[in-house]
Amino acid sequence: MRALDAASGKVLWETRYNATYKPHPAATRTHGTGPKSTPTFAEGRLYTLGMSGIVTAFDAATGRQLWQKPGGPVESLYHTAMSPLVDRGLVILHVGGHNNGALTAFDACTSDVKWSWNGDGPSYGSPIAVDLAGTRQIITMTQDNLVGVSAATGELLWKRPYTVRATRNAVTPIVHTPPSLARSGAASPIVIVSGLGMPITGFRLTNKGGQWSSEDVWVNNDASMDMSTGVVVGDTLYGFSHRNAGQHFAIDANTGQTMWLSEPRAAENAAIVRAGDLWFALDTLAELKVMRANPEQFEIVKSYDLAESATWAQPVLSGNRILIKDLSSIALWGVD
Repeated sequence: MRALDAASGKVLWETRYNATYKPHPAATRTHGTGPKSTPTFAEGRLYTLGMSGIVTAFDAATGRQLWQKPGGPVESLYHTAMSPLVDRGLVILHVGGHNNGALTAFDACTSDVKWSWNGDGPSYGSPIAVDLAGTRQIITMTQDNLVGVSAATGELLWKRPYTVRATRNAVTPIVHTPPSLARSGAASPIVIVSGLGMPITGFRLTNKGGQWSSEDVWVNNDASMDMSTGVVVGDTLYGFSHRNAGQHFAIDANTGQTMWLSEPRAAENAAIVRAGDLWFALDTLAELKVMRANPEQFEIVKSYDLAESATWAQPVLSGNRILIKDLSSIALWGVD
């Protein structure tokens, strides 16, 4: 674990711990052998999920290890990629491995286990916390399902089977509340999901007398998100589809209608982030596209070639600067 001065790149502190894992060729051949999970910062602490499933908390100012939980007896097929979720004093992530995992909430300060749901193995997408129908819940992809559990107790509220090829659910669920409904107070959020070879689907959850159910609102077969999670700007979902050797897309987040598709053969994958009415796609060829959130057409504002090797990690935006991590280094770029 290493902290760098954001302005100069100078190493501020570095700390290590012993960990072993057996690299999976599909996960390391082009992606690199380093960690896939992004550290999470909250209340002066950093929380990490190591390649073999070790959960660690660090003091963000000094790098001192505060607590650590060992990995499970079984690792995930392609190692770990989800990022820890910190919500109301809990660190929540899916520990364990293939066919043997538990969505677990640790006390952020003490590491005590507050609750655990062991109904499936982990996925590679990250959990989210959201208030739906008066209940705060954790929604996440698992190995073969999409689930919602109580954020307070870990009780399973609902489950939708969701099995994809190669057992690699990797998309983080998106919750979209139509702006017009949000203003009127009649909001009924749409949960948006996808996976390798699967359509993009929007569905709603209802709770009647403590019984949760889900119903599809729309299904879009023109695009499919594999290892890339899109972003919603206004009423439009923008993202990257693995179909047709890689395409950017815009979909109406309320109806599922395809607004546009870019030309095919863009790249193998692209990491997506948003800032205001701009969205950014860093593809595996190390090209960063800066695009305007335009539901009418694919509008590239600028593009940059940023690295000599492949780029799989999420870019980090900070003002007019952007941090880019390739297979062996990290660099700070200014974006005009």
